[in-house]
Amino acid sequence: MEKDGINKPARVLWRLGYFLRELIVSTLSVGPIPTHVAFIMDGNRRYGKQQHLNQGGGHVAGYLALKLMVLYCRELGIKYVTAYAFSIDNFKRSPEEVRCIMDLMVEKIEQELSQVDNTFSRMGVRVHFSGKLELLSQPAMDAVKRLMAATAGNSKALLTICFAYTSTDEIVHAVQETCRRKLAPDQIEGKGNYVVKVEDIEKHLYMAVAPEPDIIIRTSGGHRLSNFMLWQSSNTCLITFSQLWPAMSCWHLVWAVLKFQRNYYYLEKKKKQM
Repeated sequence: MEKDGINKPARVLWRLGYFLRELIVSTLSVGPIPTHVAFIMDGNRRYGKQQHLNQGGGHVAGYLALKLMVLYCRELGIKYVTAYAFSIDNFKRSPEEVRCIMDLMVEKIEQELSQVDNTFSRMGVRVHFSGKLELLSQPAMDAVKRLMAATAGNSKALLTICFAYTSTDEIVHAVQETCRRKLAPDQIEGKGNYVVKVEDIEKHLYMAVAPEPDIIIRTSGGHRLSNFMLWQSSNTCLITFSQLWPAMSCWHLVWAVLKFQRNYYYLEKKKKQM
């Protein structure tokens, strides 16, 4: 018999999984818990091909994996989650694929907003999009704005989705914005103070909404940052998994946190030396 579209065996398995995760959380909580975990979500297209899904099916599976990963992070007490969803370079893909991704984003956001209590609000998660958002299609931009507005009052965690993002663009944007503000005649900081400092740049980065990541996880076996958070990752624990993004599970996150805990004091020592 089904309840809310979920059959009894599936509910039992979910409850069992939740119980096991509670045990793991209580064990991991003995050590330091990362404040910010970032994901390079690589492998959606390959996953779709492997599973013989329709066009865009891999990205749908990737979106569901992201929602689950945010849930796992919430259970562990991780306050900031960042997902590298779409690079500026990805706009070089075929127009059909880019349009499909934009349409899927609009569809999934509309589904979230159509719920009386959407998933992110239920978890107390505020959703923020970072990047050169003017590159989005108008329907996608409108949907993004509605989702950010709908979750603006949530304060338990922050999910930042980097879309139309590269780190080099982020840094250039921050430098340009800093110079613009310092040269503006109506700005206090522009009155004779034209020296650009590190803190000036950091204040205007797209990712100024979150602290530096403690962990960056990349999937599909890649060992590159792919122009992601280059400014913020000098003391970050970098972890790669061979699994494609949609195949990521709670256990991968647990392994990443354990590795972070093992290297925690070394990383903290390096931060103090800077």
